[in-house]
Amino acid sequence: MADLAQVTEHIRAALGDNSGLGKTLKIDLGDMGKIFIDGASAPNAVTNEDKPADATVSLSWDDFMALSQGQLDPMMAFMQGKLKVAGDMMLAQKLAPLLKR
Repeated sequence: MADLAQVTEHIRAALGDNSGLGKTLKIDLGDMGKIFIDGASAPNAVTNEDKPADATVSLSWDDFMALSQGQLDPMMAFMQGKLKVAGDMMLAQKLAPLLKR
């Protein structure tokens, strides 16, 4: 099973230097930590800092892993309350395709 550092590095590699997001996004994994994606900087940066973001996606570590492995549909997770979005909903929706790279 992956840990937060491995997941952060995977996201960093998947986004590359220019994700096209143009904004900041935070993935809040509760007690496991946070992943901050700065898609507004050049090059883009991915860290584990807890900074304010244009959108924050909150979910449990287990649900995040299920999403990343294709075992949980993002829309179903949202409808079931397993995934919550605060802020820019359209930005949050741009995240899923970027992580599949």
